[in-house]
Amino acid sequence: MVSAIIVAAGAGRRFGTDKLFLEVAGRPVVAHTWLRFDEAPGIEEVVLVIRPDARAAFEELARGLALKKPWRTADGGAERQDSVWNGLMAVSEQAEIVAVQDGARPTTSAELIAATITAARETGAAVAARRVTDTLKESGDGVLIDRTVDRSRLWAVQTPQVFRRAVLVRALEEVRRAGLLVTDDTAACERIGQPVRLVESHEPNPKVTYPGDLPIVEMLLAQGRANAIRPPGSG
Repeated sequence: MVSAIIVAAGAGRRFGTDKLFLEVAGRPVVAHTWLRFDEAPGIEEVVLVIRPDARAAFEELARGLALKKPWRTADGGAERQDSVWNGLMAVSEQAEIVAVQDGARPTTSAELIAATITAARETGAAVAARRVTDTLKESGDGVLIDRTVDRSRLWAVQTPQVFRRAVLVRALEEVRRAGLLVTDDTAACERIGQPVRLVESHEPNPKVTYPGDLPIVEMLLAQGRANAIRPPGSG
């Protein structure tokens, strides 16, 4: 069984409001993310990790989405890793594979979800990622450049991040035991020596972080709708 954990407990500080409920392409951002996993063939249940004060808003949202798969909520924690842990504790006992997704990443393709699940089954852990193509500079003071960083071996990781359930439990238990703060779940895997497979994301898969991200996401969602309704062979 494959379960999805959608982490949607952030406060949206950069927006000054809850960015997950900002409307884009006719729906809140998080609704698009939720539907991607509700419609993904390999996913069998969805757990949304949310702020307790947002529970009524998510229940109302669910009523309007015609969801096909069972879902439940879990409370968010103080840090992202705590939220993922709470979501992990809420998945079905039958779950063997767990896919962790940012609630603010609404354009993830079904193909990428499937590819990361397959890679996690084979390796134990996998992450969607893109090769770094920009020239990178290091600056100690944030004003002047110190040096150019070799980008040839660098990847920017995204979500979904997918794991055998037992692997993710062990990794998060270790960082909790050590009192460490990690920025993503693959970093917890590094702590226990668990190999993580890179799954290249060939299509845009942005996370809504700043207000300027919304027009980009709107365009990508519109393109996706157009491709979905275009007759086969129409070019």
